[in-house]
Order: sequence, then structure tokens, then C-alpha cells
Amino acid sequence: MTAPAERRTSDRLPRESRHHAREAALQILYQWEVGRIPMGDVLESFWVEGPPDAVALSEPLREFAATLVRGVAEHVEQLDPAIAEAAQHWRLERMNVLDRLILRLSVYEFLYQPETPAKVVINEALELARTFSGYEPVRFVNGILDGIRKTMNRE
Repeated sequence: MTAPAERRTSDRLPRESRHHAREAALQILYQWEVGRIPMGDVLESFWVEGPPDAVALSEPLREFAATLVRGVAEHVEQLDPAIAEAAQHWRLERMNVLDRLILRLSVYEFLYQPETPAKVVINEALELARTFSGYEPVRFVNGILDGIRKTMNRE
């Protein structure tokens, strides 16, 4: 393995750990969206009062989750139109809250986290949908994200 490859590998967080950070990010976004709580307040309280598995995340994973949720909150005006366009015949406000948040999180990663391959973004979204929303929404989330991926020419 070459030095740049070693550095690149060691700088990246393990996949499984990043998945747990995405789960935490989704839970934080849910509190923000449903509770109408300012993002700073949600982030502060989540790491103290959140689920035990989220509270146990390392500092780099917490920062990854915080980067995702801050990014979604800051760019929601760019994310929602992309989702609405791909979700033909579905208004955003009619979507299940968790499905909408999973889509926002994923589209944010498509646009602003280019180092994460599109297939990884979609697979992570499908796992989040299975865990938090159920098996039926998995097809819905997959269809929308695949359409957005194709529109963005993202691999």
C-alpha cells in the first residue's frame, strides 16, 4: 500500500461507525424538524440526553453527524426542490417525516460530501429507512435517490 493510500484509509472513519453517526444525525434532524428546536440546542442536548448508543459515539463520529445535520439545516432550501422534482406526484409535506429527513440527509451527501460514493449514500439511506421507517418506504426512498443520482450524474 502506498503512503497516500495509507493516509486516506486511516483518515476515514469505519463504515459501520459512520452508519451509527448517520443514525444519530437522523435522530437529531427529527428533533429539529418535529420539535421546532433550534439546531444548536438539539445538538447540545442530544449528546447528553440521547439514546445510549448515540451518546457513546466518539468525538470524530459526533463531528461527522454534526456536519451532516448542520449541512442539511443550512441547505434545506436547495435540497427540498431536488427531492420534490424527483418525487413526482408526492408533495414534501405529505411524505412521512422520517422518509423526508432521510432523503434530505442523502441529497446533502450527494451535493456536499463528494468523497462518499453515491452507492454508499443510497445504501445508507436504505438502511436508515429499514430501521426507522419500515420496509415499504425503502422502495420509495430508493426510487427517489436513484433518480436524483442519475440527474446529478453521480457515481
